[in-house]
Amino acid sequence: MKIPGMGKMMEQMQKMQEDMKNAEEELNEMEVTGEAGAGLVKITLNGRKECKKVEINDSLLSDDKEMLEDLIAAAINDASHKADKERETKMGGVTSGMNIPAGLDSLLK
Repeated sequence: MKIPGMGKMMEQMQKMQEDMKNAEEELNEMEVTGEAGAGLVKITLNGRKECKKVEINDSLLSDDKEMLEDLIAAAINDASHKADKERETKMGGVTSGMNIPAGLDSLLK
């Protein structure tokens, strides 16, 4: 039994797979910077959430160690959340406009 529109849906799925692969490659190359302490600590992550750069304002080097550690953790978390948001936005754009059957969309994420 042939399902009406199945050929068109398969074409759309193949295009979506290609678009998702391209989006994934772009996301892996992107960089996001998280900040804490009003920009006194900045952490840059790539799309794979690997740390690429750490910037600590000189004024913090004489402060207490615990506060600096907290600011570094907060900046890492900020960068991580930004990377997640970029990924959601980019990948959501790939599947938008497609009439994906219920339940199948969760398998594609």
